[in-house]
Amino acid sequence: MLKTKHANCFEVMKPKIIQYTAKESLTIGFPVLEEYLNPDGRMQGGFITAAFDNTFGALCFYEVKDLALPATIDISTSYQRPIFMGDELIITVDIKSMGNTIVHMTGDARNREGKLVATSTTNIMLLKDDTKIK
Repeated sequence: MLKTKHANCFEVMKPKIIQYTAKESLTIGFPVLEEYLNPDGRMQGGFITAAFDNTFGALCFYEVKDLALPATIDISTSYQRPIFMGDELIITVDIKSMGNTIVHMTGDARNREGKLVATSTTNIMLLKDDTKIK
């Protein structure tokens, strides 16, 4: 089992790690819960983006271990179709480029039927342990 640092924002979404390929990709499933729904009964876009951010961050944690703290610089999400309560948002993210300080990743989110729900890209800065943000 892969281990990450304790992160409430990750754990509250009840992630299930599906597949991890070192230095390449990570797939995590997130249940679509009632508290994630917008008034129309669909998973709200901010929660979909949060699931992407959690998956991107987890992959970075697995790769850098305790050498750095990943911090999202930017994230962009495009939505393709809705996903509803009771389904599972299955997110796969891939490392496209990993330098000493910046990681660029892309990802897609699918429902249980394999239909595309959303895509996302991000750039993450790797903050060394001695870096302090004020």
